[in-house]
Amino acid sequence: MLKLEARPEPSKIWTYGSPVLALLITVLIGTVMFTALGKDPLKGLEMFFWQPIHNAYALGELLVKATPLLIIALGLAVCFRSNVWNIGAEGQYIIGAIFAGGVALLADAGSSRWIVLPILLAGVLGGMVWASLTALLRDRFHANEILVSLMLVYVAVQVLSYLVGGPWKDPMGFNFPQTKTFEAATRIPRLFEGSRVSIGALLALVSVAGLWVFLFRTRAGFALQVGGLAPAAARYAGFSSRRALWTALLISGGAAGLAGALEVAGPIGQLTPYVPAGYGFAAIIVAFVGRLHPVGMVFSAILMSMFYIGGEMAQSRLGLTKSLTGVFQGLLLFSLLACDTLVNYRLMWQKRGGR
Repeated sequence: MLKLEARPEPSKIWTYGSPVLALLITVLIGTVMFTALGKDPLKGLEMFFWQPIHNAYALGELLVKATPLLIIALGLAVCFRSNVWNIGAEGQYIIGAIFAGGVALLADAGSSRWIVLPILLAGVLGGMVWASLTALLRDRFHANEILVSLMLVYVAVQVLSYLVGGPWKDPMGFNFPQTKTFEAATRIPRLFEGSRVSIGALLALVSVAGLWVFLFRTRAGFALQVGGLAPAAARYAGFSSRRALWTALLISGGAAGLAGALEVAGPIGQLTPYVPAGYGFAAIIVAFVGRLHPVGMVFSAILMSMFYIGGEMAQSRLGLTKSLTGVFQGLLLFSLLACDTLVNYRLMWQKRGGR
């Protein structure tokens, strides 16, 4: 019979091999699932793993989806490495979108293209403000940041619903709960003609490099990680746990807010009740599949955006529900959690009745 035996030290091979095995298990279970639903499994897998990359336009759409996921995941990685469990990035994303949308609504036909910069900064500020509520309640009242940040997501959704259905509602919008379409000057510049890929993709890559330097080449990044791994050692070294808490949450909230600004001033072009797209929650999976490493999260963000696009295609072309996207995301996460057991344990064969 098989049993788990503790390793003397974590396996470096399985640290990076576990996500690959988790993906293979996800594909296998997905094949069984498509078969059970009466669909051609090869056609189903094609929707998720080939159609999103089969031509230049598809690759562009893949980058459009991957950009907010990557930016949010980078911020979350700072929190998780600091042992601060920010589960409310979705709310910070929404508030960032609201702040950015508020600035965009101030523009008119004569506004300069430079207004894009205040829009992005407003998004960052909005995300930081919303994350600071979690930091304040954790710091002053020892509230659980998981519950606080998660509950604030639903508050953010209600704030958005109030604005687009009330004071910011487009009077020419046939009573739909949405703002007017933003002026052309407020739109995030695109990188290529005929593609929706914006400068947000470049900002995401710059953020990857910046986070790598911050985490692995600065004293502040080292202090955050030490505080997460060994709080007592951090206090002994003179590192402030309060500073680590606020720094991690503000960075994470700012990143989520930036992603929200890039979305509403980019592909969406206005504020609607559909701004919440689940990116804040999906980015948690992106962060862990990428091993909380900036480079690893680039690949996991691309994979997760393939699931988003594949789910949409499976809905339109195979007649399946769009919730299939969430199913694949959940399968990947649970498979990863299971496979991560192999990092600290190894499977051993033990004869029945043996010691």
